[in-house]
Amino acid sequence: MADVADYIPPKIWAWNKENGGRFANINRPVAGSTHDKELPVGRHPLQLYSLGTPNGVKVTVMLEELLALGHAGAEYDAWLIKIGDGDQFGSGFVSVNPNSKIPALLDRSGPSPIRVFESGAILMYLAEKFGAFLPTEPSARAECLSWLFWQMGSAPYLGGGFGHFYAYAPTKIEYAIDRFAMEVKRQLDVLDKRLADNAYLGGHDYTIADMAVFPWYGGLVKGWSYGAAEFLNVEEYKHVQRWADGILDRPAVKRGRMVNRIQGEPSSQLHERHDASDFETKTQDKLTGAT
Repeated sequence: MADVADYIPPKIWAWNKENGGRFANINRPVAGSTHDKELPVGRHPLQLYSLGTPNGVKVTVMLEELLALGHAGAEYDAWLIKIGDGDQFGSGFVSVNPNSKIPALLDRSGPSPIRVFESGAILMYLAEKFGAFLPTEPSARAECLSWLFWQMGSAPYLGGGFGHFYAYAPTKIEYAIDRFAMEVKRQLDVLDKRLADNAYLGGHDYTIADMAVFPWYGGLVKGWSYGAAEFLNVEEYKHVQRWADGILDRPAVKRGRMVNRIQGEPSSQLHERHDASDFETKTQDKLTGAT
C-alpha cells in the first residue's frame, strides 16, 4: 500500500481487494447475489433477517416494544444473517433487500408478502402498521420523523466514517480520523442540546426516533462502539448520557439488544428469536443486567 502522503488517485479507479481493511472479504463494487440460498420462514407474521448491529437492534427493540404494548401481531421470527460470512449475498436475502444490508423484514400477515428494507423504513412501517411510537399530531409527527431521518443521514459519518478509520482501516490516517471525529462530536453536541430540554428526541414521548438513534449514539456514549469513548470524551455529553441510561433501562430494549447478537457475554446473546419464551433460557438477573 502506498504511503498516504504519496498517494495520487488514478485516472480510473480499479477495485483492489487487498486494500479493504477488516471487511475486505465482503466489500465489492457490484450488487446482486453471489450464491443461491433460500431464506428460512418461521410461523409468525413477521420474518426478520438481521444481525445485532446498531441497525439491526433498532428493529428488534421496536418489535419487543410493540409486543410489550400487547400487539400480538408483532410476533416475529428473527433469523441470524452472518454478514462476515456473506449471508447477505444469498439469493433469498437479495430478493428481500437488493441492497444486501441488514436488517430486512418480510411481512407475511396479508395475502401477499410485503418486503421492507432499510432500518428507518422498517421502523416507520411498523409504527404505522400498529399505530404506535409515531405521533399522529402533525407537529409532533414532523419532529419525530425529522430526528429519525437525522439518524439515517448522520450515522454513516459515525460508522463508515469515524468507526472505520479509527478502528478498522488498515492504515491510520490522521486527516480522516480528525475529520470524522470532529463531525461525530458535532453530532453528539446536536443531540446533547436537544436533550437538554426534552426527555426524548421527539419531545415528551418515546418514539421510533429514539429507537433509531439509541443503538448508534447511545452505544457510543456508553462505551460499546469502536473503543472510542475516551478518545471522544463522551462523558461531557451529560444529557445524552441521561437519555441513554433511561432507554437502556427499558425491559423491551434489554430484550431487543440480545436478539441476533453474536458478540459479548454468552448470557447477553440470543442468536435467533422465534418465541418470547426463548428469553427464558437466560436467567432473569442476566437479562436485566445485559450489556
